[in-house]
Parts: sequence; structure tokens; C-alpha cells
Amino acid sequence: MNRRILNIAIPSIVSNVIIPLLGLLDLTIAGHLGVTAFIGAVSVGATMFNLTYWNFGFLRMGTSGMTAQAFGRKDFQESYAILFRSTLIALFFGLVIIALQFPIQWILLKLIGAGAEVQTYVKDYFFIVVWGAPAILSTMSMSGWMLGMQNSVYPMIVFISVNIVNIIVSLLCVYAFDMGFIGIAYGTMAAQWFGFLFSVVLLVRITCKHNISFDWMMTLKAVRELHGFSQYSKVNVFIFLRSLCMMLVTLFFTSAGARSGDLVLAVNALLMQLYIFYSYFMDGFAFAGEALVGKYYGAKDKAEMQRCIRHLFAWGTTVMAVFVGGFLLFRDSIIALLTNDTAVIQLASEYSIWAALIPMAGMMAFIWDGVFIGLTATKGMFLSLLGGTVVFFSIYFGLPHIVSANGIFADRNNVLWLAFLSFLLVRGLVQCIIIPKFNKVD
Repeated sequence: MNRRILNIAIPSIVSNVIIPLLGLLDLTIAGHLGVTAFIGAVSVGATMFNLTYWNFGFLRMGTSGMTAQAFGRKDFQESYAILFRSTLIALFFGLVIIALQFPIQWILLKLIGAGAEVQTYVKDYFFIVVWGAPAILSTMSMSGWMLGMQNSVYPMIVFISVNIVNIIVSLLCVYAFDMGFIGIAYGTMAAQWFGFLFSVVLLVRITCKHNISFDWMMTLKAVRELHGFSQYSKVNVFIFLRSLCMMLVTLFFTSAGARSGDLVLAVNALLMQLYIFYSYFMDGFAFAGEALVGKYYGAKDKAEMQRCIRHLFAWGTTVMAVFVGGFLLFRDSIIALLTNDTAVIQLASEYSIWAALIPMAGMMAFIWDGVFIGLTATKGMFLSLLGGTVVFFSIYFGLPHIVSANGIFADRNNVLWLAFLSFLLVRGLVQCIIIPKFNKVD
């Protein structure tokens, strides 16, 4: 069981860690073009697309859970029907994004805000990269399907290859073809379509690997069935609502820190990088939960499903202990590695206890999210996050009226961090309570 978990978790972790590092090279190219605004334009442009695509996370998560269950039943006909439904929906939303690119661009720029010069370059970047929307959403669907088919190596290969192609094509466009700044945008769009085509090739390889034979006419008929779309929508609507709540909490956390001043904003951003790095590892085990729990649930093998969940929590606890222990032992060195600003280092040390508590507060939520997706119990996952969101805002706005103004929570930033940790913890606790309702095997 440990080997099965690690076979899925390790490639996912590698992808999570490497891809952001490769993504920095776009900023590096922009930083060597001699115009400061280019760096801001690439950063803001990437944020705009991240905010847009984050809401379509259901294309990957919903597809992986449903495919894993079909894989467990050895119903390959249905697994391909799920793939085609998901990809058709992804292509549809990609075309909608292209059709609505002008209002989407205007709204996101208003939300993010940027100087006039940066906005000019951002628009150039956005209106080129947006044409990759159908490709990147479809790739999300296909990656979810590969994971459901118990293969996390291929998604890793796709995402790393996409970033390498992005770098190569961007360099060619910027320097060899003398396109300047917009060469970066063309490189990004070209890489997204490469990812789509490469994913299709790997899907064929998976079919050959499993020696799957199926009737195309029966598959297409299954794709057209309204019941299939209804089930897919039922699973994914709660993932979409969950994404909205996550985005609300994340944006509020950032804006609340900003209201406390630039120094606090910088410290919060630095400490959140530690949370993001921790999430790279925990997401790997969550992905393993999606694939394996879904497979055992589909096969109606309750004993293996429960054993898998126990092993997932053992791995989650181990990762949590390593991160907490490592941070407490090397706190000063870690903070100094992230910044050399004396004021930021000093203030970060005061808030560092919150960073140490994040793994303990969030471990259960990460593991349970993977399990719930594997069970396609997305309603329960959404309800747990909704409960965490309510607790987050209740603590942030309510606690200062309850506790003494002279205590630790007289500092609004401490209240903000307590609210965020409570948000993580409540999600996991609610999922612990409601899981028996969803993990019954008929």
C-alpha cells in the first residue's frame, strides 16, 4: 500500500515543486529586456490567468475521482466517456473565456490593480495568452483522467515539458525572432497547445498499456447520455463552489494583511510561501487519495479502502512532523533564506509561530480532500470548507470584540492568522465527523 501511495504521490510532488521554479524563468526573461514594467506585466498577467483557471479546478478533480471509480470497476467504456465529457466541457469553457476575454480582462485588472504602463503591457500579454484557454482547460481534464487511471507520472511529464517548451519558444520569439516582450506571451500560448497535443499522445499510450479495447460508437453514445452529464455536473458544482470559497478566503487574507501596512503584507506573503511549499507535498498524498480511494470504492473493496486511508494519514502525519520540526529547528535560517530585509526578518520572527502551526492545522484537510474526491463526495468537501469559511470570518470580525484589547489579539494580524489556522482545522474536523456518511460501500 505504501508503494502504491508513493508511486502516485512522488511524481505529483516533483511536479508541484519543479513547475513554479521553471515558471520563474518567464519573469527572468522579462527582467532582461530592459523595461521594469515588463516584469510587473508578466506577474500580473500570470495572476489574472491563475485566478481565472483556479475556478475550473473541478475539471481535474471531478474527472479524477469519477475515473478512479470506473477504473476500480474495470469499466473502461465509462472511463473514456468521462474523459470525453470532461474534455468537451473544458473546450466549451475555453471558448467562452475567449469570447468574453474583454470583460474578463477588464474585471481582473480592476481587482488586481496596476500602474498605467504595466496595464498596457498586461493587455498585450493577456489578449495573446487567452487563446490558449481551451488547451489548458482540456489538459486539466486529461490530467485528472490520467490520475484516475492510477498514473501520475504522465501528468508530471506533461507539465514539466510544457514549462520547458515555454522557455525555449519564449527565448526564440524574444531574441531569435526579435518579437520583444510579446514573444513571452506567444511562448506561453504555444506551450499550452503543446501540452494539449502531448496529453493526447499519452492518452493513446495509456490505452495501449492497459490493452483496452472499446467500441467507439458505444462510447460516443455514453458521452451523449444526459445522465452522464447530470452526474458529472452534480459532482463538480460543489468543487466549483468550494473554489469560490477558497478564493474568497485567500483574497481576503491578502487584502487584510495589506491594510496593516506594507511591512505586514510582506511578512504574511513570506510566511504563506512556507504554507504553499508544505501544500506541494501534501497535495501529492491528496492526489494519491483521489486515485486509490476512488479505485477501491469503485471495486467495492472496503477493507483496502480503509487501509489506504489509514496509510494516507500516516504519511500525512510524517510529513507534518518533518515540516514542523524542521521549521522550529531552522526557523531563522529559513526566514533569512527568503529575505535579507532586516525589518521583515524581525517581524517575521514574531509571527513565525503561526507558520509552525500551519502543518498541524491543515494536515487533516489535505488528506480528507483527496479521500472525498476519490469518493466523489464533493458536497461533503464543500460543506466542510463552507464551515471553515464561516469560522474564518467569524473569528476575524468577532474575536476583537470579545478578548482584551491589551492581549496578543490586539494585533489584528494575529487575529488574521488565528482565523486562517482555524479555517484549516475546522475543514478537517468537519470532514472527520461526516466521512462515515460518504464512505459506505454497497
